[in-house]
Formats: sequence, C-alpha cells, structure tokens
Amino acid sequence: MELKRVVITGLGALTPIGNNISEYWDGLVSGKSGSGAITHFDPEKFKTKFACELKNFNPLDHFDRKEARKLDKFTQYAMVASDEAIADSGIDLNTVDKYRVGVIWGAGIGGLETFQNEVLNFAAGDGTPRFNPFFIPKMIADIAPGNISIKHGFMGANYTTVSACASSANAMIDALNNIRLGYSDVIVSGGSEAAVTIAGMGGFNAMHALSTRNESPATASRPFDATRDGFVLGEGAGALILEEYEHAKARGAKIYAEVIGGGLSSDAYHMTAPHPEGNGVVRVMENCLNNAGIKPEDIDAINTHGTSTPLGDVAELKAITKVFGDHAKNININSTKSMTGHLLGAAGAIEGIASILAMQNGIVPPTINHENVDENIDPSLNLTLNKPQKRDLNIVMSNTFGFGGHNACVAFRKLNE
Repeated sequence: MELKRVVITGLGALTPIGNNISEYWDGLVSGKSGSGAITHFDPEKFKTKFACELKNFNPLDHFDRKEARKLDKFTQYAMVASDEAIADSGIDLNTVDKYRVGVIWGAGIGGLETFQNEVLNFAAGDGTPRFNPFFIPKMIADIAPGNISIKHGFMGANYTTVSACASSANAMIDALNNIRLGYSDVIVSGGSEAAVTIAGMGGFNAMHALSTRNESPATASRPFDATRDGFVLGEGAGALILEEYEHAKARGAKIYAEVIGGGLSSDAYHMTAPHPEGNGVVRVMENCLNNAGIKPEDIDAINTHGTSTPLGDVAELKAITKVFGDHAKNININSTKSMTGHLLGAAGAIEGIASILAMQNGIVPPTINHENVDENIDPSLNLTLNKPQKRDLNIVMSNTFGFGGHNACVAFRKLNE
C-alpha cells in the first residue's frame, strides 16, 4: 500500500509571546521572553513566583459569557488557536467532506484549574457535595477536540493523546498516520495547556522541576546555560492543519511544509528523569529518520526539547551527537522554550510551528538567555545562542519528551512537488 503524502496548510498559535501566528513569529525572531510575574493567583508563598502566561487574552473576545463559563482555559485556548488555523487553511467548511475531517489533539493534563477550583470549593463547604454540573465535561482532557469538532461539524477521528509533554507531538504523528493510510483528508491537530494554577505551580515546585530565579524571571528559562535551574511553566495552544497532499493541491491551498515522518520511543528509565546518556532520545530520532526515509546528514535544524533543566539538556545534546556524528556541528540547534517557557502538552505543537516557520522564512530563532558555558556540552555544537541565524532550511526536526519517558520526534520538509 502506497502511503499518501501529508502537508501543513494552516497554522494557529496562542502563546506567551504572541496571540496569533504573526505575533508568535515576531516574538521568536526578536528573542522575546514571555516570562513574568504570575497574575492568575497570588504566588507570594510559592517557591516560584513567575511563569510564561498569556498576555491580554480575554475569553470574552472569543466566546459569549455563558459559553466561556462552560469551558476550561485549556479548551478555550484550543478553540481559539484551531479557529485561526482553520481560517488560515482556507478550507471551505460548506463543501469539505466533514466525515473525512478529524481532530486529534494533545493535552498533558487538561482542565486542571477546573478540577482545582471544584475541589477547593467542596473543601471549603460543609461536606455537602455541591459540584458544578459542567465540572466533568470542563475537566476531561478529550473535551478540547470534542468542542472543536462540535463547533465546525467535523465527524472524522476525534480524540486526545496524553503523553505528558510529548502529547501534541504524539497527536501530530497520529494525524500524520491517519491521513497517510487514507482514513482522513484533513486533521486539525495540535495541543493546549493551562496549568499556571495553584495546583500546577505547587506540584511542579514540589518536584523541584521549576526555576526559582525570582529576581530575574525574564532570563530564567536558559537552556544549555551552566546556571540553568529548571523550566519555566507556560500556557497556551498551537494548532496545525494536516492535509492529504492531493486534496490540498486540488483546492489550491497554500502549503507551508510537508510532514515526512515521526518517531516514538520510551526511555524506560525513570518517572521524571531522562536517561543520562539519552538512550531513548537516540532511538526516537533514529526512528523518525527511518520513518521519513532520510539520512542524518539531511537534517538542517533541530528544535530541541531543551527545557532548561540540568539533566535534560545535556542528555538531549549527547543523543544528538550520537545520532548525527560529525554532521551534528552543521545543524542549527535551538530551544524556543527559552522564550515561551514550557507549555507541557502544547509544547510539541508550538515548537513544530516554530520549526515550520523557520524553514519558510529561512531564519532559525535563537536560544536566548545564554550567558555561561556548560563544560558538559560539546562546544562545537551550534546552539543558535542569543541571536537568530539566517539559513536556508530544507528539513527540520522537532523533539518533544514527557514525564514517564515518552519521546516523540517529528520531521518537516520544504515541499518538493
């Protein structure tokens, strides 16, 4: 059976450095930090008092008051980003076969704020179980793609992938395979997360996973820097329209890039820590290369998982050196988490978008906030430090890893007719 080709025809983004694709790209190439003091709640007693929150996002700009109350933030973010991507794709919703349009979404946690608030309200009461009737349908992780499909009438495959921070990369790979095998013509894919909450910040602080650089939030996310001390929690969503190539061509769609492969693997090592030698990461990149039918020397750039944790950054770069050998020094390596923070289940989506836009514009966004050389990192690697670099890119990869040892890697290529 010959696999069908899959392309990207629409993009949407809602991020800490921009509330649409244009703003997001401008933020990336200008090296903008999305990190600042937490405003969603009073963080005074928390170890970490900052995060990468969305800026100037008002749900009432997108939903009426009644509808907004029925949607957790992670679903609101998903619907806003997917609306932008659908509009960007130019798909005619009146003529497209909606039985062959699906939504495969990623979320690592789902409606955390809804769960938190309902439990806190119950605990503050007299023991009488007074819960909001929308508690469960607001909270469950699969409700984001459910609402996207309900709004637009998409009746194809519809579900959420959950693999912690690899969730939306997993969603994109599932979408790729669904179209490759001929089950769908179009899949709305991506991910969303809204974990900048009391429970989210408290939980990650208890794990010692977050940076505590409270004196300088804007520089706290510093992948590959010797003084990095943890990731910065972010929120938002990224959406991509994956479409069968002939279907896109027949309707005259603009095409951003071709999705040529995806790889998956497991560290099988530890609940939260990466394998120190990056064994699972080696395998996921090799699997992606094999799935895409390309060679290591074909890769021009890699948007790393690069969370700014002491162990994770080193392990990933070791893995890159093992997979790519001498070619590793010719690859533009970067971490856009230095600007957006870590969007957990939405990370793979917004970083896939960053990879596609880098290829389209011939500019690799920087890894910002790098000040101190880490002696454990190979100095011959081009980490695209502090300034964007112009480069003609033909094939790019995006790495995303999650607690539990989940690894995902997606490869994109400029369209070759």
